[in-house]
Amino acid sequence: MTAWRRRSALVFVVFAALLVGLRGRADEGFWLFNAPPKAAIAQALGFEPTDAWLTRLQRSAVKFGGASGSFVSPEGLILTNHHVGLRTLQRLSTPERDLVKNGFSAAVLADELKAPDMELRVLMSIEDVTARVDAAETPGMTPAEAFAARRAAMTTIEDASRKATGLESEVVTLYQGALYHVYRYKTYTDVRLVFAPEFDAAFYGGDPDNFTYPRYCLDICFFRVYEDGKPARVADYLPWSLEGARDGDPVFAAGHAGSTQRLNTVAHLEYLRDVGIPWVLATYERRHAALTSYAATGAEAERQAKDEIFGIENSLKSYRGQIGGLRDAALMAKKARVEARLRDAVKADPALGAKFGGAWESVVGARRTFASFYKDHSFTENAYGFNSRYFSLARSIVRLVAERPKPDAARLPEYTEGRLASLERTLFSPSPIYPALERAKLADSLAYMADTLGADHPLVRQVLGGRPPAAVAATLVDGTTLGDVNARKALAAGDQAALDASTDPMIALARAVDAESRRLRKRYEDEVAGVERDAYAKIARAVFAIEGPAAYPDATSTLRLAYGRVRGYEEDGRAVVPFTDFAGLFARAAAHQSAPPYRITDRWVAKKGALPLDTPFNFVSTLDIVGGNSGSPVVNRAGEVVGVIFDGNIQSLPGYFIYDGAVNRAVSVDARGILTALRLVYGADRLVAEITGAARRTRP
Repeated sequence: MTAWRRRSALVFVVFAALLVGLRGRADEGFWLFNAPPKAAIAQALGFEPTDAWLTRLQRSAVKFGGASGSFVSPEGLILTNHHVGLRTLQRLSTPERDLVKNGFSAAVLADELKAPDMELRVLMSIEDVTARVDAAETPGMTPAEAFAARRAAMTTIEDASRKATGLESEVVTLYQGALYHVYRYKTYTDVRLVFAPEFDAAFYGGDPDNFTYPRYCLDICFFRVYEDGKPARVADYLPWSLEGARDGDPVFAAGHAGSTQRLNTVAHLEYLRDVGIPWVLATYERRHAALTSYAATGAEAERQAKDEIFGIENSLKSYRGQIGGLRDAALMAKKARVEARLRDAVKADPALGAKFGGAWESVVGARRTFASFYKDHSFTENAYGFNSRYFSLARSIVRLVAERPKPDAARLPEYTEGRLASLERTLFSPSPIYPALERAKLADSLAYMADTLGADHPLVRQVLGGRPPAAVAATLVDGTTLGDVNARKALAAGDQAALDASTDPMIALARAVDAESRRLRKRYEDEVAGVERDAYAKIARAVFAIEGPAAYPDATSTLRLAYGRVRGYEEDGRAVVPFTDFAGLFARAAAHQSAPPYRITDRWVAKKGALPLDTPFNFVSTLDIVGGNSGSPVVNRAGEVVGVIFDGNIQSLPGYFIYDGAVNRAVSVDARGILTALRLVYGADRLVAEITGAARRTRP
């Protein structure tokens, strides 16, 4: 085993000791592809994946921004979720051709639709660069100084990696600062839509059924990546299983699990429970009310707002589940007991106490500090007060022009050379912006800022000047030229003097609030993020010293491996079986008198007589997932696709903090249900032939 593998393998106790007091058990964890738990998998599932098996799975996985997907044919065909592709479907739609409502199927290659500003990434290699990052910190540095020095070192490493390999490179922080790995990606920017079902088929049951089970959703979407105007040829892809999975079968997932907090201290979790998550919930509830009010003004307004409403409803339900877990007294008491044991062990060893003893108090202090200014930080740096795509574009232009003359290591990370191409693709995207929607969103967020901070707050006085929020929003939106791609390009290409001379009101707003926003950002980095990065690295190292080897770090929106089995669970004393089928879909509609969101689409109703109703549709497994795993392929021991993850059950939502294998379940669309629907409901014969042809080519 190489040195970096030995070091990476030292860490599962971070979760085990700090959160549940147990060593990792089967089915649990967000495992690094460069440190897979082969022996544990073999013991739990009776199968040990080879390096070649893991490499193919890694390079078949596709990163969709904050979600996941996978190659399922050598011609660059990608499977993900409908809700992952929803924004692209929205941006490709018009009032006359609503792809969200009616779906889309390309009959031939020439019909595949270019997706605006979509960028997909495939992880090609990983390298441990911990020693190089740690070397940037010198004795006597404050946590803020050390944070800045490490960030500059990470930028230098990313730049060198990009130049040496030609691959986009990102240094990933693991165990909240105990390890650093550079991830290298192949990037695809010519992405085209191949197939999507109707929204009502993909999200059957709507928000009431979201994060529940049983489910009956065709939450799928197919894209294809192109190179030089032709479908990309990919060496690594996942063949389709024609047999699917059975109850109890071993399964694996490769996905970009979002940020988790399983390492967090009790004080940090209490902050999230009492301050952080309630604040996010209040903000999202207000945005939801504003969007639904706008959508109610007409059919076109409803179409424009649909994807944002969907995203907010999904987030609201997720955060409500998370806070429910944190309000569980038994969970928090267990966490407190385990943390106390660890701290006692550190105190009992003078050497460990000297190195790590103050780490927990540092987190307490950082959270207390953040509680004093989180609202100001949210309204400015996180733009809670300026909820508009126009403002996002304006801020990007203002900061791009300001950061460009600086040395790479001195820039804000999102404006370094290695990230500029991606930034510019987003900045200059031709995707539509709807002024009326932007006015409604901005007016509400300005009012929210005024209501929360008060009319006498300096930021409120600066932005509103005593005027009604709706009037200010109208002036900003109606006066900006940022809806024009060429105007954005001209502003971004200029120097600081040219930008300062711009009279565009949205640019003027971004300029006006930028100094305060940067000040609050720096305060957060110096007094919160930097302090916590130092403290959590110490806590992790204390655990290594006391407990010895173990395994996985918290999820970081980067590629991870999960393993488990297809398995039902028990809820309120009743057995929940792992599979649903097409018959259950029609039965559920009948039970609700086909009232929305339980109305089956006309296309499915028309084809009911041709469908084998016992076809498996959705299933659950013990795979450990969180947000970001949407679109993750579920594969069997042969590395064949047996499903695609699209959700978790309600019991999975505390999984950001703890995993409970008895009830945590990942919800997937079954590969057999997908093929049957494509063939018999949608007549997508070309797509079926490509998928099944790829499956045949890879069979022995």
